Amino acid sequence: MMNYLIFNRDLKKGVFSGETALYLHGITDRTPSQFDMTFPLNYNTSNLKSGNVRAIRVKMDLYDVGVININTPAGNSVRVYNVERTLCDILKGRSNTDIQMISEAFKKYTSGREKNIPLLSKYAKMLRVEKKIRAYLEVLI
Repeated sequence: MMNYLIFNRDLKKGVFSGETALYLHGITDRTPSQFDMTFPLNYNTSNLKSGNVRAIRVKMDLYDVGVININTPAGNSVRVYNVERTLCDILKGRSNTDIQMISEAFKKYTSGREKNIPLLSKYAKMLRVEKKIRAYLEVLI
């Protein structure tokens, strides 16, 4: 089992995102093969190339959007993007997320009680994935 706490502690600027965030939120049962983590654009990620981290860098004004703390399967609190931010991120062009995983994530999200469509729409606009989000929501809602 991967140790989320060590990565979160050693990479203080990193926020779990993408497929890793989907797993931590319980939206997918597929254990990620590597950690997806997002960092500020000016953060030096060159030392992560050989590690088990897929580093994503974003502008500072988007970096803090949707950051929450969540408990890992081992019960440790780590920083992760909320579900709405994660769903937007996995639709970005740079995401390598499997289309089946994306579909399953949206199905679970839209059928759950915790969904926040206004917040999802707000993030979609900020992250420029409005059309993609709308396409999934129109089919599922």
